[in-house]
Amino acid sequence: MMEVRLIILMRLDKYICQNTNLSRSAAKKAISSGQISVNFDGIKNPAFKVKMSDQVFYCDEQISTLGHRYLMLNKPSGYICSTQDEVHPSVLNLIDIDKHERLHIVGRLDVDTTGLVLITDDGQWSHRITSPKRNCQKSYQVDLAENVSADNIEVFKKGLLLNNELKPTLPAQLILQSKQKALLSIQEGRYHQVKRMFAAVGNHVEALHRISIGRITLDIQLAEGEWRYLTEDEIASMS
Repeated sequence: MMEVRLIILMRLDKYICQNTNLSRSAAKKAISSGQISVNFDGIKNPAFKVKMSDQVFYCDEQISTLGHRYLMLNKPSGYICSTQDEVHPSVLNLIDIDKHERLHIVGRLDVDTTGLVLITDDGQWSHRITSPKRNCQKSYQVDLAENVSADNIEVFKKGLLLNNELKPTLPAQLILQSKQKALLSIQEGRYHQVKRMFAAVGNHVEALHRISIGRITLDIQLAEGEWRYLTEDEIASMS
């Protein structure tokens, strides 16, 4: 698996905290006690700025930088896309890497929805994906309780007004695959949007599986619950 590493200019104490198991206070104590050196020079100022080319040592051992991490996960049903829930486990429980607590989930899927979830510790990158101004397209495989009407194609393309909403949905692309299966691509992330769109035309979503976000498509080699690092091209496609 490929992990993309990115080092940015930052305070020395923050750099140590980010790339070791030391807390912020422990990092400051290590600096003040002379246990930290940068480019083999002892540094006792926590606010010292670490540059991309610097080598930082803790007790004479070089600190390896983690950098930002970017992952895709094939979410199983029964997991939530948040950190806390009294009933269901978080998808983050499926990720076993260092500094696990710094990861966050890019957007949300319902507990019973499966498929592509993006996870990162790069806040700016995730914001570019979730920002309403970006209109990032997301595609879903939808299994329905009733036969899908061909008329729904034009209805979804024009946009429809959902219950308790003031504005209609943005144009969405609906592709019929069989009588009760469809592929739906939307540009928004409203609450339960896909389920509510089909409810608005008198149908009920039985199963929902996200297959893509922007130009990132779920790796078909990932079984449910499995994950991998994104490639450089996948990361760049959302930048």
